[in-house]
Amino acid sequence: QVQVVESGGGLVQPGGSLRLSCLVSGDTIRNYHMSWYRQAPGKERESVAEISSGGSSSNYVDSVKGRFTISRDNAKNTAYLQMNSLKPEDTAVYYCNAIRFRGYWGQGTQVTVSS
Repeated sequence: QVQVVESGGGLVQPGGSLRLSCLVSGDTIRNYHMSWYRQAPGKERESVAEISSGGSSSNYVDSVKGRFTISRDNAKNTAYLQMNSLKPEDTAVYYCNAIRFRGYWGQGTQVTVSS
């Protein structure tokens, strides 16, 4: 059974940084497309960043381009989201999605950007 666990969220001041981790167990992520999503209160879940199985291709929503970086370490079965220059509007629950034939979601990690 594939399980996805996010970690690394927390409270940070505007302009600060956080690194989220997404640990997958139950299978190797080598063949998985990995994505990060977020959902703010009262809003729909949106895709933030995605990375191909080999790590050679990544995409970002316009609002985070130049500030967020998605990466993966297949040897550690982990994907990451480095978030810099955080803004209050980045406040949301962040979810990791591992996709191979179907998507597997984690429980999410809260990111709050506030002074």
